[in-house]
Amino acid sequence: MNKTAAFLTLGCKVNSYETEAIRGMFEDSGYQVVDFKEIADIYVVNTCTVTNIADRKSRQMLHQARKRNPDAVIVAVGCYVQSAKEDLLKDSSVDLVVGNNKKSEIVELVEGYMAKNDISSNTVIDIGAAKDYEELSVASTMEKTRAFIKIQDGCNRFCSYCIIPYVRGRVRSRNEEDILEEITKLSKTGYKEIVLTGIHISSYGTDRLANTDDVYRLMPLASLIKAIGEIPGIERIRLGSLEPRIITEEFVKEIIGTTQFCPHFHLSLQSGSASVLKRMNRRYTPEEYEKKVRLLRKYFDNPAFTTDIIVGFPGETDKEFEETLEFVQRIGFSAIHVFKYSKRAGTKAAEMKDQIPEYIKHQRSNMLISAAKQMSKDYREMFVGRIEKVLIEEEESIDQRRYYIGHNERYLKLALEIGEGMDNLINRIITVRINKFLTDDILLCYRADS
Repeated sequence: MNKTAAFLTLGCKVNSYETEAIRGMFEDSGYQVVDFKEIADIYVVNTCTVTNIADRKSRQMLHQARKRNPDAVIVAVGCYVQSAKEDLLKDSSVDLVVGNNKKSEIVELVEGYMAKNDISSNTVIDIGAAKDYEELSVASTMEKTRAFIKIQDGCNRFCSYCIIPYVRGRVRSRNEEDILEEITKLSKTGYKEIVLTGIHISSYGTDRLANTDDVYRLMPLASLIKAIGEIPGIERIRLGSLEPRIITEEFVKEIIGTTQFCPHFHLSLQSGSASVLKRMNRRYTPEEYEKKVRLLRKYFDNPAFTTDIIVGFPGETDKEFEETLEFVQRIGFSAIHVFKYSKRAGTKAAEMKDQIPEYIKHQRSNMLISAAKQMSKDYREMFVGRIEKVLIEEEESIDQRRYYIGHNERYLKLALEIGEGMDNLINRIITVRINKFLTDDILLCYRADS
């Protein structure tokens, strides 16, 4: 009987992509993949270290795997490994640690461990010295209609609260031809929507340019988007989180001609206060951010803007929080991910004075979440009565009725009630008219193309 392997992803979409690639490598090597909650011969936990809570969750999942099968090979992979190798080597729940830029060798490392019961000393590298992109690819994903494609790794920004540059290294970009080859293969298997992801995708290609001025002249990310638009079968192209400074008139003019491009922009903000942004080392001002939003609204019809906000950053005053609250309401986001600042050992922010009490973080978080919900409702209301295209992704039961669920280009969640004798619409893009709210975050629609 083939050995079984189980996988668990913690953290970001980049980790999800890498886990899918790892799963594919094990399948290609003859392993049977089972659910992480089942008994397996090998457990692989792709860890996260973005916060201290993520560290704790990574340890918990590794220990959980050991309890599930004491005789299994337990493999810790990824970012937490990079930050805590020595601690993990002492952990009896972990047999093998595999750092970033070593994931492509994981099957070989696991089989070497099983053969020798020994841990190679070369499983975790000095990621800060890594210059080459580690090539991974996927042939399929757990999502059947949308595929996330990793295009780069690493970050050079060193925001004062962030540990990621220390565990992911400097910017390393994937070859465009490899990206296009992977997307072409996925398109042939039926995927219609591609989401470009990475640690800092705004930096894609910059490590291969002669100087920083070439970023604005050559615009490697815009060129990649245009090339993907030429691949038959790809009907939607989305971007992961973007740095506001990449949004220039030249960049927008380059991508607007790609009809598959979805006008949904996740522009990372973190704070609407100039003084907080400066302490965060974010390198832009609220005024510059707002200018980028106006530019995108100039070229795209009612684009969706989503973002991340950290509340309770060290030293954040009531006035600075109010500046953030006023700023986000002025922008009018379709969704905001609100995070209460969490100290991360190894970052400059963890050593800053005037750490904010938890109860104040909680209050500010609730206020911002409340404002975000109203903004989201206001944005969705603008689409009632409009004709939209929806990519049907799944079936879902709501109030004892069955619905097809999907998203439009602006990533609004839409529902279409399943009628008797209706064709299977999964992974099809159909035209609908939006009727009303079904739930707070789902709009009900009916077909407008039949």
